[in-house]
Amino acid sequence: MKITSLKRRHFLRGLGACLSLPAFEALAPRARAAGLATTATGAPQRMAFIYFPNGAIHGQWWPMGEGSNFTLGNTLAPLESLKHRLQVVSGFEHKNAEAGNDGAGDHARANGTFLTGVRVKKTAGSDIYVGISIDQIAARHIGQETRFASLELSTDPHRKSGGCDSGYSCAYEANLAWRSPTSPLSPESNPRLVFERLFGSGPAGQRAANLTRRRTQQKSILDFVMDDAKAIQQQLTHRDKAKLDEYLTGVREIEQRITAAERFKDTPDPALDTPAGIPDAYDQYIKLMFEMMALSFETDSTRVASLLLAHDGSNRAFGEIGISEGHHSLSHHRNDPDMISKVARIDRFYVEQLAGFLNLLESKKDADGQSILHNSTIVYGCGNSDGNRHTHSNLPILVAGNGGGKLHPGRYLRLQDTPLCNLYLNLLDHAGVPDLERFGDSTGRLADI
Repeated sequence: MKITSLKRRHFLRGLGACLSLPAFEALAPRARAAGLATTATGAPQRMAFIYFPNGAIHGQWWPMGEGSNFTLGNTLAPLESLKHRLQVVSGFEHKNAEAGNDGAGDHARANGTFLTGVRVKKTAGSDIYVGISIDQIAARHIGQETRFASLELSTDPHRKSGGCDSGYSCAYEANLAWRSPTSPLSPESNPRLVFERLFGSGPAGQRAANLTRRRTQQKSILDFVMDDAKAIQQQLTHRDKAKLDEYLTGVREIEQRITAAERFKDTPDPALDTPAGIPDAYDQYIKLMFEMMALSFETDSTRVASLLLAHDGSNRAFGEIGISEGHHSLSHHRNDPDMISKVARIDRFYVEQLAGFLNLLESKKDADGQSILHNSTIVYGCGNSDGNRHTHSNLPILVAGNGGGKLHPGRYLRLQDTPLCNLYLNLLDHAGVPDLERFGDSTGRLADI
């Protein structure tokens, strides 16, 4: 019998489900009764993690002052109107991203450790190993009430094989979300495909019918995959059977997504045009992906999302702001003032795009009358601290949103040598994840955040 190659990405790319209804006040008692992460008024809490690459120029990143009496520096200045929604926190670290005995590869470790807190296995082969990411732990607990347990986005071309950084697999740099230590969740980088996954394909007025046909086709494909897998199972080696089990776990997750989506019968057909694809201008590209994330929160399609703006080590040029040199090359500035100035401009460019996203969430009202930003926790940062020296202490991190009233923004906190995973433990508590004593390399919960 000839064994046909099964490419999981083919099935993942075609999934999709249309937009769910917004969060209604009438649904709040059910959410509270189920023990899900909601505000005191019953509005859903959202959680997002956004990664920018290559560290930051610290002299322009960190605010002046402390506590509620602080002034944003040049890099974070685009967020001035949202100061009351921000916590800028210094002193976070990811020790598992440091070299140790593994030598070079700080960019891969920065990416792979950022949401896991775990030292990634140094390999350029298929035997990748890291840890389950915080977003996926949260999604397991709160994802059953939305069409999508989580949403993974990127503005980077996706790579999942081969070596990318000093003996480390490209999988570490290309993915933020990990559903298991060996299985990343591939992010979508095409805005059109993100839109169709959320809304359905086709023009307004035809999406509901297209969605029904698509689900029927997906079920037929999945049935074929499962039947084919059973037919070849007896011919596989022990190692191949383990690989097949992992693959089928992904297939079953797809089935569960379709089943979950079918529970939501009323599906709006918004009067929005489907994006044509990836815009030529990078700022417009980022803006479009942020808009997709905001729509997914506004309609309660998901409550957990991540966005990789660019992988650590990215050498993208920034013609939009007049910088022709690559970001990574500039980050090794060796204290050259001109190079430092250009990296700081790139840092600010990314913050300007973040500001647009946060202002969008601030402008949208939730079921309880608060803004969606008030009912969200947005973590923005990098797993690399100083791109010139490849350090992983005093990471550039900010937390936006009030977490539905559970966070206390409007301040600059100065911590010392604190695992970033300590913050993640707090956020998982807020998401209602029960009885989690540790996450990654955490040493305890933060007393005040």
